[in-house]
Amino acid sequence: MAFALQVLRGFRANQGLLLAGAVAYYALLSIVPLLILTVIALSHVVGQAELLGTIGRYLEWLVPGQSVAILAELAAFLAHRDVMGWVLLASMLFFSSLAFTVLENAMSVIFHHRVVIRRRRFLVSAVIPYTYILCLGLGLLLVTLVAGALQALGERELAFLWRSWSLKGVSGLLLYLLGFVGEVFVLTSVYLVMPVGRLSFRHALIGALVAALLWEISRHALVWYFTTLSQIGAVYGSLTTAIAVLLSLEIGASLLLLGAQVISNYERLGDAVPPAKAPRFTTGAG
Repeated sequence: MAFALQVLRGFRANQGLLLAGAVAYYALLSIVPLLILTVIALSHVVGQAELLGTIGRYLEWLVPGQSVAILAELAAFLAHRDVMGWVLLASMLFFSSLAFTVLENAMSVIFHHRVVIRRRRFLVSAVIPYTYILCLGLGLLLVTLVAGALQALGERELAFLWRSWSLKGVSGLLLYLLGFVGEVFVLTSVYLVMPVGRLSFRHALIGALVAALLWEISRHALVWYFTTLSQIGAVYGSLTTAIAVLLSLEIGASLLLLGAQVISNYERLGDAVPPAKAPRFTTGAG
């Protein structure tokens, strides 16, 4: 409990919600271009319908209740992808890298004790977003192939003596576990790559598990809220999807940075200065 309070104090001192808002805003700008680039590249290896099915399934993990709207926009663009020129391609690459750049800056604030010791070279920071986009694309390809195999497994039955059991429930459970393990893996990779300096894999995994478990709780709460209590459609009208996606990304970014704060406090437990007494981050007006 004392450690949890230290983490929350450090998150508040580092203006975690303000940083999460910046990450969520640029993630909102980047999510569709990033998906477009990924699907266009991978459609030469895997069928487009299969890719869209996998993306739609796991978009529910990122933006609960709003995956259908995003998938519709993505499908509409892909239907006219022959008109995409080099200018549009460069624009999509630029917007896709924005979220990673802002996330790296937010990590620098949370891991301020690392930035004081050493700084990352500009060229490395410039290459990281595009390398990470490539790795995410390869990960999506792998997940698509595995998910296809698990769905095929769900259509089979296990027969023993005079009884038979459908494997649909087993397939669904394995698909859920695949999503959760993939979520933990992506979060761990973010914590390993984004902070300056080399981070312990064990520390990164601890932060990833904390963020993933909290997000699972928040994700189900968001689905319940949007389907039962929310009057967001009556308030925002045609902007409903954008506001709902931004809200989901804001919560997700807050938990992502909270996991980073857990790692930051955990690796400073042996310091002479307690993590709770870390210098307060303020804006220019503060």
